[in-house]
Amino acid sequence: MGNPLDSLGEEVNELVASFTSQPIVGSLDSFGFTQYSFWFAVAVILLLVLLFIFKKKQAASLVPQGTFVNGVEYVVEFVRDDMCKGLLGESWKRHFPFIATIFLVVLVNNIVGIIPGCKPGTGTISTTAALAICSFVYFIVCGVKKHGALGYAKSLAPAGVAFPLNALVWLIEVFSTILRLITLAVRLFCNLFAGHVVMGTFAILASLFFEPMIEAFSLATAVQAGASVLWVGILLVIYVVEIMVAAIQAYVFALLSAVYIQIAESDEE
Repeated sequence: MGNPLDSLGEEVNELVASFTSQPIVGSLDSFGFTQYSFWFAVAVILLLVLLFIFKKKQAASLVPQGTFVNGVEYVVEFVRDDMCKGLLGESWKRHFPFIATIFLVVLVNNIVGIIPGCKPGTGTISTTAALAICSFVYFIVCGVKKHGALGYAKSLAPAGVAFPLNALVWLIEVFSTILRLITLAVRLFCNLFAGHVVMGTFAILASLFFEPMIEAFSLATAVQAGASVLWVGILLVIYVVEIMVAAIQAYVFALLSAVYIQIAESDEE
């Protein structure tokens, strides 16, 4: 009976390789529809269906009834009060649709990716980069609308600072603003990628310790299979943690988007 850990490295390498974008249709060199694009589309369709059911159930009664309706209303009110009203003040109504959309899209994609056999649409850097670009363009446009193109550019440097120090500060602020795009994309991708690799690794450990008993039952393989209980237990704990991470990362992404909008529209220089 060999040591199950001998093949762990190879299995983990295959696991990591399975997270790379693979075209379902077309090619990555030109135009392709990858598995992440597919699961992103599935998550968006699921979100639209849930919202349609919510609106239908909500319209059936003046008072919210049922766990589903109350749960969705709680999430919407949380986005409205915590992320929009709390940060954006009087302009919250104008930005609420964008913040709510970005939060729900990221959240549903993250949750779908936790379901066994599914992948998160947000599990590839290209998707998270696209979402980050949406947020980046949105808050830049908000700043330009509020201050004008020249006024927004000037607002990146603090008032009252003499030349050439103000030029240096302006360059730093421009770099910092561009860096927001990168950090939004990388933070979301890395957290989801790392979490799924960890879950997959413990699932592999559980299977490696259990398979010898199926192939040839003996006291030794039965004792070895008992170790799978430990790996499965750890996997379940990590699974719960990943559900929390999925919600937290959606919250962080939407919250930072709201913060950047507030900074872009701020009258303070």
